[in-house]
Amino acid sequence: MLRMNTLSRALALTLVTMGAAQAGVSSLDVDKAPRQRAEQTDRLIVKYKDGSTVVQQRLGAAIQSRAVASDAIGARTERLQQLAAPLGARMTLLRQMGTGAHVYKLGKRLSLADLRQLGEQIKAADANVEYVEPDRKMYPLFTPNDPSYTAQWDLYETTAGIRAPAAWDQATGTGVVVAVIDTGYRPHADLTGQLVAGYDMIADTAVSVDGNGRDSDPSDPGDWHAAGFCSTDDPGENSSWHGTHVAGTIAAKTNNGVGVAGIAFNAKVQPVRVLGKCGGYTSDIADGITWASGGTVSGVPANATPAKVLNLSLGGGGTCDTTTQTAINGARSRGASVIVAAGNENQNASNSSPANCSGVVAVAATDRYGARAYYSNYGSIVALAAPGGDVRSSASNGILSTLNAGTTTPGADNYAYYQGTSMATPHVAGVAALMYSAKPTATPDQITAALKSSARAFPGTCSQCGAGLLDANAAVTAILGGGGGTTTAEVESNNTIASAQAIAAPTTVNGSLSSTTDTDYFKVVLPAGKTLSATLTPPSGKDYDLYLVNASGTQLRASENGAGAVDSFTYANTGSASVTVYVRVVYYSGGTGSYTLGLGW
Repeated sequence: MLRMNTLSRALALTLVTMGAAQAGVSSLDVDKAPRQRAEQTDRLIVKYKDGSTVVQQRLGAAIQSRAVASDAIGARTERLQQLAAPLGARMTLLRQMGTGAHVYKLGKRLSLADLRQLGEQIKAADANVEYVEPDRKMYPLFTPNDPSYTAQWDLYETTAGIRAPAAWDQATGTGVVVAVIDTGYRPHADLTGQLVAGYDMIADTAVSVDGNGRDSDPSDPGDWHAAGFCSTDDPGENSSWHGTHVAGTIAAKTNNGVGVAGIAFNAKVQPVRVLGKCGGYTSDIADGITWASGGTVSGVPANATPAKVLNLSLGGGGTCDTTTQTAINGARSRGASVIVAAGNENQNASNSSPANCSGVVAVAATDRYGARAYYSNYGSIVALAAPGGDVRSSASNGILSTLNAGTTTPGADNYAYYQGTSMATPHVAGVAALMYSAKPTATPDQITAALKSSARAFPGTCSQCGAGLLDANAAVTAILGGGGGTTTAEVESNNTIASAQAIAAPTTVNGSLSSTTDTDYFKVVLPAGKTLSATLTPPSGKDYDLYLVNASGTQLRASENGAGAVDSFTYANTGSASVTVYVRVVYYSGGTGSYTLGLGW
């Protein structure tokens, strides 16, 4: 974009004049690899079959809680206690979740392995038990950094920025609410007027450290802890004010002559506090997901301003649990996009939850040069990457955002550089807010497809980082159906490789399967160094599958999710010349109908 509008010029001047000596800019003085935390918890989630019901939402079915008679719950709790007694645990019912599961406190911390074994015993003893899961702890996903001078390279730099100024000519986030499901927020001058009412979902006062349980005040009192408090190998940490940093990246006041610029600066942030001292419980996080998206949580007032975008810059190890997946499914059925950090362990993101949950947009992190950040997780479940920073050589290579100067309890407003997939995730959440403001009728699957199809090639090396690097302007253009995101109608007959329809990506194909034996082929010429992203959205309740083959029919990729689920894959051309590949849509079950196929790189 050659033209720079008034807003872009103002930002450019602000960024140029920000220097290292600017008042209120700080950073943490520790740079370390993520610590492996002890896998223990003192809670258990038990789902009884009669504890929920299925309700139809705008975009599909969701599971909602149903009250169980108190005498029945009393008898069940007594049976649980008998099974838990050999472990020295004492089962106390805490509450019923929005998804219908019940949360029990054990009275002591036990290993996840012990709790999973206990879960098997509980299921074997009661046929009415649907599933049992440890109520695991999740943690903020960021790596602290070192001080340097101010610069939001992540928004505007040519090499690895997200090209936000051009996107602002099309959308600024007006009318969209983004839930930051995190540590809560601190009041900050650069967030004044940018928030809507949120909620504190932390039920345990030992975690909330604010003197009470769940309430309507999601402000962050600090999450500091002394060495050895959370686990024996824990060196202790100052308060992170993590949710405040995430919120600033998404929607800090912009063009106001002070502080930093937010990506979707006319959107509103809804702070949902689920992380406190020593992290946060899965049950609180799942209820936060449910409530933020407009679902019902017992004992919590209805959300007057449900969010269209949920930002989860948090995570832990292991597979995606049923509790979290159910909450995510419900959020998506209500029309919300769920954007999740891939994790900071420099490992395959399939080992990080909730990044490995179905239906989320998992985000990897890149450095200032567009390469995978050294800490970022990677893998086939990653949708795309965004700037997360790498401060090893300079703090200015991190992500600057709103923070608080207090080391334990709250202090003055300030700004600080952080790095991590926690910082990359709000870049994608902010752009998703721009996309929803440009096209309010968009569905979560359409947002995901447009984010992936519009992502640009990585300037650096970022293997297994998804479809590419986040491009804000191209993403907004794609969701509007313009250049970089055009629409193509399927042309029959394209039932064989020889008759495959040639497609000029990126585009969204509007196709249909007219019989149970129908199959559609699309021919794509993939340039050298590009990664093809394909996303198939079937009709509601129907099961179509997605494949990639070469000219000989050899299968290169496959996605075979169930009825109504989106299928997707990525395929990288690592060679020095273009290759021709064929994307195939195949009927499996559920009936004929229309589909959309997003193709891009």
